[in-house]
This record gives sequence, structure tokens and C-alpha cells, in this order.
Amino acid sequence: MPRGRGLLIVVLIGTAIAWLVPPPATVTPQGWRQTAIFISVIAGMIVQPLPASVVVLLGLIATAANGTPLREALSGYSEPSVWLVVAVMLIARALLATGTARRIALIFVRAFARSSLGLSYALLMTDVTLAAGVPSITARNAGMVLPIGVSIAEMLGSRPGPSAGRLGTFLIAAMYQGSAVACAMFLTGQASNILGANLASKLANVRVLWSDWLIAALAPGVVSCLVVPTAVHRLLTPELRRTPEAASFAERELAAMGSVSREQAIALVVFVGMGVLWLTSAWHGLEVAFVALLGVGALLVAGILTWTDCVAEKPAWDMFVWYGGLLRLGELLGATGVPKAFAESVGRAFAGTPWLVLLIAILIVYFYSHYFFASITTHILAMFPPFLLLLIEFGVPPKLAVYSLLCLSNLPAGLTHYGTTSAPILFGLGYVTMSDWWRVGAALSVVNLAIWLTIGFAWWKWLGFW
Repeated sequence: MPRGRGLLIVVLIGTAIAWLVPPPATVTPQGWRQTAIFISVIAGMIVQPLPASVVVLLGLIATAANGTPLREALSGYSEPSVWLVVAVMLIARALLATGTARRIALIFVRAFARSSLGLSYALLMTDVTLAAGVPSITARNAGMVLPIGVSIAEMLGSRPGPSAGRLGTFLIAAMYQGSAVACAMFLTGQASNILGANLASKLANVRVLWSDWLIAALAPGVVSCLVVPTAVHRLLTPELRRTPEAASFAERELAAMGSVSREQAIALVVFVGMGVLWLTSAWHGLEVAFVALLGVGALLVAGILTWTDCVAEKPAWDMFVWYGGLLRLGELLGATGVPKAFAESVGRAFAGTPWLVLLIAILIVYFYSHYFFASITTHILAMFPPFLLLLIEFGVPPKLAVYSLLCLSNLPAGLTHYGTTSAPILFGLGYVTMSDWWRVGAALSVVNLAIWLTIGFAWWKWLGFW
């Protein structure tokens, strides 16, 4: 969409809400204008007339103009979770630059890639392993895993076009669908997970630790990891069933890389060490962000990262700008009382409905509403707070409400070819047609919902969430 038209749409949306729509009785005029600013920012991130960071900065400027002191408007940049995102993005750069991520992927491929299905599991296991500390589906799926998958597909004679169905169509679709599951399994699986955890703490007084998220997602996540590649294999069956050449390719590539270098060893030790500290955070009490910064510090001292590397990691600092701003805008929206008023009004409409029925209905609506979003982050920011407050208002146990919404924030990314930031990259390769992408996405949505609404609920019951 042209920039001028997109900006006009965003401005008209904000103006209409602020001046033409009457606010709820419990919301002040300033609070209603702040709501209009928030909705305008979300609309701007969907329409994208400007880069996301610019849209968020304009929202912060409007917030200050609306009467919020500038120090308070910018306070989101002091949140530890914002620095956590930057820190782990820098660590991801080290894993990629040292070849550690590639070595991990090749080890999995060598061990499991005797068949096309085994190859997809190898790439998924790589993604899941890296999701423990790389909060970017783009960095993992498109930057670390995709090059291995494409290299193998091309080596076996599968390229976009007539030969795509030989292997590449299945492999690309399976990689993407599996990566959405990897995002759902860890607090650090996606940057928006950290945003959601912050909102859960402020809105529902539920503290989400790295270890708690892993335990909550473990059973349904493992089942999804086992089922998703097989389901995609049935839907997009490749011509090549046996792929021993893939394992041989991995063997040759590992041999060419030689033994583990000093840089790779240090990067791996730091990565594993961070995972151990996150997993045991309930015992020692160290904040997740502190552990991540500790990892960055160790890599800087060891010379694996340089300050020049850190400054050059533009995606990390871009994410810092829009993530910190969105976090603050979300907090200010909560302070207006609008999400609470929404929850109370909807709660009155559904009075008498069992909370479990309402929870399942809300989760399904929340899941499929992602058809209207091109970002997991904007989806969470727009719909997580009001739905969470609604569920709690209706009597849903807070932990069950929080974890069910957070985990199901990631899985809908598989619905479309624009579902999250890595989708356009993989789709743009040309291996998977749009009809196949949407068909697989729709089928896998049913599969994942069936898993997380049955096995997930049973697991959460056993954990005492409800």
C-alpha cells in the first residue's frame, strides 16, 4: 500500500475512535485518546505505511502529547525484558557467525536424515534446540535452519518449479509449521512471548519463568513436534522417500568444518550454560534478562563477540525500539481501564456459561483471528490483554488462562504465508504454492488445536493449573 494512503488510514482510524466513538463510562477522555493511539499503532503495524519502529515512535510521541510525561512514555526501554530480547539476538548472531548453529543442524541431519521424513525431523529438532535461547523465528528458521534444508533439496535435484515436489515443497512447509511449534515451547521461542509474559504479570499477577513455560508446554509441544512433520508429509508427500544422500551431505559438511573450534566451543558452552541457568531460575532467583546479559558479557570478554558486532546487529536494535515502545503502550492501555471494561461487558453477555466452554470458544476465536495479522507480536498486543481479563473475569483459573493464550499465540502463525516474519521468506522461495500453503496451514491448525486443547488441558490439569 502506498505510504500516503496507509498513513491516512491510520490517522482516520485514530481520529474516529478518539472523537466519534463515545468512551465507556469508566474511562477518562485522556484514557480514551490513549486507546485511540494504541489502536492506531496496531493498525500502522498491520498496514505498514512506515517501518514498525517508526510507527511505534510516533505512537510514543502522540502519547507524550496526550499528557503522559515523556519519562513515563519512554520507560518501556528500561524494562529487563526488552534488554533480554537484545541480548539473545546478539547471542544468536554469535551462534550463526561461529558456525555453531550450522554444526548443530548438521549433526541432527547426519543422525536422522535417512528419509525425507527423518530429514524434516532433524531440521525441526534443530529449530527446537535453538528456540531455547534464540527468540526470533526469522533468525532460527530463515537464518540458521533454512540454508541447510535448501542446500539438501537442491543437492537432490529439487528446485522451485517442476522439480519442487521432489522434496523441497514438503521440506519447506514442514520446516515452517515445525518452527511455529518451536516458538510455542519456550519463553525465548519468540520475542512476543516475553511481551506476553510481561502482560500476564501485570494483568493477572502470574509470573512466567523460563522453566515454568518449558514445563507448561512440554507435553503438548512434544506431541506436536512428533505429529506435525508426519501430517505435512501426508498432505505434501514428496517424490523422494529415502534420502541417504542428505546424511552423507551432512557428514561431508561436518568433515569440512573440522573439529570444534575454540569459538564454537565457547559459544556452545555459553548457550548451554544460559539454558541451565534459565531452567533452574526457580532455585537461584536470577532474572532471565540478567542471565542473557551475562552470556553476552562472557562472549564479549572471550572475543567471540566484539562491540562492533553488537552495534552492527541492526535487527536487535530495531527490535529494541519497537518492542520497548509497544510494551509501554500496552501498559498504558491497561491503565486506561478499557480492556477491563471490555472484559466486564462481554462477561455480562455470557453470564451463566461454564467457564471451560467459554475458554475453549475464546481460544478458537483467538487462534483463527490470526488470519487478520501479519505478526505474532501485534496479535498478542491487540488481543491478549482483553481476552485474558475476560477469562479471569469469567472465573477461569489465571494460570490456565495465561498459558493457554500464550502457547496458542504462536501456533496460528502457520495459517498463512504472512503469519509471522519468516513466512514471506520461506514462501518467497517458490517451493510451495499459496494454495498448498493455506491448505496445509488450515489442516495443521486443526491438528494443533486438537493436541493443545486435549493433551495440553490434561497436562495443565496434572500441573495444577485448574
